[in-house]
Amino acid sequence: MLDIILIILGSLCLIVGLLGCILPIIPGPPISYAGLLLLHITDKAQFSTSQLLIWLFLVVIVQVLDYFTPMIGSKYSGGSKWGSWGCLIGSILGIIFLGPRGIVIGPFGGAFIGELLGERSARDALKSGIGALIGFLVGTVFKVVVCGYFVWCFVKALI
Repeated sequence: MLDIILIILGSLCLIVGLLGCILPIIPGPPISYAGLLLLHITDKAQFSTSQLLIWLFLVVIVQVLDYFTPMIGSKYSGGSKWGSWGCLIGSILGIIFLGPRGIVIGPFGGAFIGELLGERSARDALKSGIGALIGFLVGTVFKVVVCGYFVWCFVKALI
């Protein structure tokens, strides 16, 4: 009976984790990882310690990259340090003041405003903002891939 409850909770964690890849309020990969841990506790599947540690490492890497990919995108699209700092500040302020929409609008707006404050042209500022947005999308793809892999591992372990 406990195994069934843990499997259901683990499944819910994986679903919420996948949703968290799109909804910025929910930390998707850590919740998906928790789903795998719940399955590991049951008698239905046992993952090795190395698997669990590698997956934990993936979660940490993806979570950290999620905060820096907009800055990297801004930088690689020709942005300056002003744009990178604006992107970081915009990400934080966007989440605080705009909620879930702020995670998309914040990096773009922050990079754009940062570049303008750094006395760059509006065209360069726009390029930097678009780079930040592309960086955000790349980070989202990383999270979806990791969470999708976790779902696959969960289903594979149960079959």
